[in-house]
Amino acid sequence: MSENSLSSSSAQGRPNFNGKGSRFSKPLFFILLVAGLAFAGLNLVNDVEETNMPVTSYLPFFLLGLALLIALGFEFVNGFHDTANAVATVIYTHSLTPGIAVVWSGFCNFLGVLLSSGVVAFGIISLLPVELILQASSGNGFAMVYALLFSAIIWNLGTWYFGLPSSSSHTLIGSIIGVGVANAMLHGRSGLSGVDWDQALKVGYALLLSPVVGFVCAGLLLWVMKLFIRNRQLYQAPTSDQPPPVWIRGLLILTCTGVSFAHGSNDGQKGMGLIMLILVGTMPIAYALNRSLPADQIPRVAALTEVTAHQLLQLQPAAAHPPAARDVLTGFVGSNNMNADVLPALAITLNEVGDEIRRYGSMENIPAQAVTNTRNQMYLASESIKHLQSAKVTLPQETGRNLKAVKTELDSATRFIPMWVKVVVAIALGLGTMVGWRRIVVTVGERIGKTHLSYAQGASAELVTMATIGAADGFGLPVSTTHVLSSGVAGTMAANRSGLQFSTLRNLAVAWILTLPVSILLSALLYWLFTHF
Repeated sequence: MSENSLSSSSAQGRPNFNGKGSRFSKPLFFILLVAGLAFAGLNLVNDVEETNMPVTSYLPFFLLGLALLIALGFEFVNGFHDTANAVATVIYTHSLTPGIAVVWSGFCNFLGVLLSSGVVAFGIISLLPVELILQASSGNGFAMVYALLFSAIIWNLGTWYFGLPSSSSHTLIGSIIGVGVANAMLHGRSGLSGVDWDQALKVGYALLLSPVVGFVCAGLLLWVMKLFIRNRQLYQAPTSDQPPPVWIRGLLILTCTGVSFAHGSNDGQKGMGLIMLILVGTMPIAYALNRSLPADQIPRVAALTEVTAHQLLQLQPAAAHPPAARDVLTGFVGSNNMNADVLPALAITLNEVGDEIRRYGSMENIPAQAVTNTRNQMYLASESIKHLQSAKVTLPQETGRNLKAVKTELDSATRFIPMWVKVVVAIALGLGTMVGWRRIVVTVGERIGKTHLSYAQGASAELVTMATIGAADGFGLPVSTTHVLSSGVAGTMAANRSGLQFSTLRNLAVAWILTLPVSILLSALLYWLFTHF
């Protein structure tokens, strides 16, 4: 596709991509890169030293460092692949120069990651088969993480090379499904049993509906603006490289800021979730359990698990020779099929968790050899409670309330993100924004519509994108900045009757359609390959 795809009149207002960047940008980039890596290294060393764990092998440190670099590489690629969408409108309306726009967007991405809740991170992780999460420290766990990361990076780089704004969210979710399917088939089960399909459908609906929301709502917003804001300049394409009037420029910069912040808050969490999987798998003594939980919380949690377990056994007494609780709960979480053994198995697991934490008094005192098992029991109990709630199993009101409280306590012990992880992911995403953005910016700014983007079109597309991603972040759902913004731009072009470049839309549609099956196949093949090393 040619870059000069606008008409000659519109091309007069085309941004200047050949201007010299700030002389401070490259030194700043490398300073932040070195500072981020050093910060991660220092925190890793400090966290491990605080556990007083004797170092018997340096292999886990090597595997940890390699996996962290790859995970941060994924976030870096995500930065210049997805965040370019956020700056396309301010660049093509001359509200900001390209150099300033990408630096500002990178900073807003940084803030978005730092202030994110972490809900999306664990929503993504819960797509993985529970048996693989419980084996995070095994060879299969490493194969899972490497397959996920490599397949996502390969597809993102490929679509970026061709200037196609595809979805990093779609890519990562496809990679997760591929690993789950491959793992199930390698163990002689149906591939369909390897994924939490309830969670996958929930995520899938968000990813499929968000582009429709972007197209329709951006078009409607532009139409409403034309009804109530009678400023002709707002709906005209720039004819020179002069910035728009102050109030329009302020609105466009505000929307760019909001989209960049929302992208960091939503997309940055995907890398956090993967990094936490890596940390739990390689250094469970330091990261499997939240060691910062106050000691006075432990007796309360132990008493709560004991009371709840007693209530469950009253509802469904255990059999004389019950099957292994872990096998029962793993099967229940994987299949969502309720049976008479589930409630007793959950009660047994809760009792064991309560006994374990009561014995040691705090998370810090749990010995290295018991940490992984304790975490797995907590995680499995929490997932089982979630599936009981989603299956709408009828329980007494007090028991249901106690189960909800137990899940909250278990999640606080197992689903946490250290601040240094947020910082290094924020740096990786922010630095990625400053590199390689031009290919995607040109596609969004020039190749979707047949005319140059007007000020109102840019503002409409970004306002809708900012609101959509912000809402999805609040509900813990991963959505694609790329899909929402690209669809929003197309919606404004359709509403304005500017015309659409159907060759570009066809290429985008093909890339979007292929993302899931290709990433599924690629991650499945990589997982099979890594498990045979």
